[in-house]
Amino acid sequence: MGNLTSTSDDILACARSLIVAGGYNGFSYADIADVVGIRKASIHHHFPSKLDLVRTLVARYREEAKAGVAKLELQVSDPLDQLRFYVGYWEACIADASAPFCVCALLASQLPVLPEAVGLEVRAHFRFLSEWLTSVLERGMQQGQLRLTSSPRAEAEAFMATVHGAMLSARAYGDPKIFAVVTGQLLVRLALRIPCDESHEAQ
Repeated sequence: MGNLTSTSDDILACARSLIVAGGYNGFSYADIADVVGIRKASIHHHFPSKLDLVRTLVARYREEAKAGVAKLELQVSDPLDQLRFYVGYWEACIADASAPFCVCALLASQLPVLPEAVGLEVRAHFRFLSEWLTSVLERGMQQGQLRLTSSPRAEAEAFMATVHGAMLSARAYGDPKIFAVVTGQLLVRLALRIPCDESHEAQ
């Protein structure tokens, strides 16, 4: 049973890398078989179709994200620091190329051509991430740490889009540092607490 689990995990890990590199239609079972060192029939044994494989991959990815957020919530209580840790996680992944792009963000760009079952999992990930970011921003606003220019929900969507856009810019320029340039400005804007007119009044 342990070997079966290991093989399944290897297949999913390989598929994830191939999707990040070339998208849903950018790989085949033959590609996975070559990388993992197994026969295509073995892949079909674990995942009868490509739809089954990618749907399982995205569902697991979403569960990993939930676990990561839950751990972050336990370890870091400060809302601004939570945002910094989230951005820092992706900055590190892009810098060392361990996860240069969010697999759900990449698949979201291909939704019109994805099987509906995969699309549902991708949308579920976005909803989860949006809800978490909304809660963080709302707490930050209530605690006086963050200055929002619109509703927490709208700010959460903008935050998520900026992070994903920064991933795209880093890839487009072939420069991992671009991610930090973009997201750094995002965090600075959110952390501004006292507008100029209020600071003058204080003086």
